Amino acid sequence: MATMRAARLNLSTGTLSVEDVEKPAPGTGEVLVKVEAAGVCLSDVHLVRGYFAKPRLLVGDTVTLGHEIAGTVAEVGPDVTAWKPGDRVVLQAGEVRDGQVWTRGVDYDGGWADFALARQDTLVALPDSIPFEQGAIIPDAVSTPWGAITATAHVGPAQSVGVWGIGGLGAHAVQLLRAIGACPIIAIDPSEAARERALAFGADIALDSADPELRSAIRAATGGVGLEYAFDFAGVTPVRDQALRQLAPGGKLVLVGLSGQPITIENSTRFQSAQYQLLGHYGSPEESVAQLIRLEAGGRLNLARSISGVMGLEEAAEAVERLEKKVGDPIRIVLRPSL
Repeated sequence: MATMRAARLNLSTGTLSVEDVEKPAPGTGEVLVKVEAAGVCLSDVHLVRGYFAKPRLLVGDTVTLGHEIAGTVAEVGPDVTAWKPGDRVVLQAGEVRDGQVWTRGVDYDGGWADFALARQDTLVALPDSIPFEQGAIIPDAVSTPWGAITATAHVGPAQSVGVWGIGGLGAHAVQLLRAIGACPIIAIDPSEAARERALAFGADIALDSADPELRSAIRAATGGVGLEYAFDFAGVTPVRDQALRQLAPGGKLVLVGLSGQPITIENSTRFQSAQYQLLGHYGSPEESVAQLIRLEAGGRLNLARSISGVMGLEEAAEAVERLEKKVGDPIRIVLRPSL
């Protein structure tokens, strides 16, 4: 039996360990990908720490983590004609099965491993000009804010936007909002380092969420009316409450960060009379990854500065701890099985 290394999470015990497991073989319509890079996401941290309930679609109690993956095609199964060994690819963060969305590395085995199995229609070609580390983070870290901005909120040029939480998703949201012409882009985060990062990524203004003059500053930047859009990438209740209070009449609050907490509206009469909208967002449309690869290849995006560190597969548990404790204030840590 051929084996490979994989970082496996036992959801019953919360144990994350690198183990030797059976190397999968591609079936009909499937492709086996040699993993060159796999991103470490805050949702991976939450899954490891037990902040989320057990995935309802997962069979058993153990899963190989990792939903941000780039690599090369190693083998193709029967009836696969679009791909050949050696092709550089990015894997979509999930797939639809029987009308349900299955998330890779959550509902089925992901890419914190030497190899990952994928359905052929969930692969996207990765040009030689984009390093594997940068390609790996496009699914989710970049595609989720892209989907929130373009597909859920439909932000247009010259519209005012507030971005709460300038971490792995929020930092990319700032860059993407700049690319589509939103103005002004106002970043809000209690961390000075995060605010500096927001300005480097294209924010017009960066504000401290604890600043008692926050509302006045936002009003001054928006001609006295408030924000047309507010994005919560932090996933915490105080952020949602604060963001809602900064909206202009008819403004939209878009929830992207996951919290698992109840959503409350302090003043429902004001919410209704101001015609606010509350929008939930998860993931991204299927075409998002290909769109973002074209934007990166065309020089419209710069993902090089998003890679905060590269670690070996055996260091997966340490990578989770670094991201959880914000050691070095990372945007994305990437695992490379070849290290």
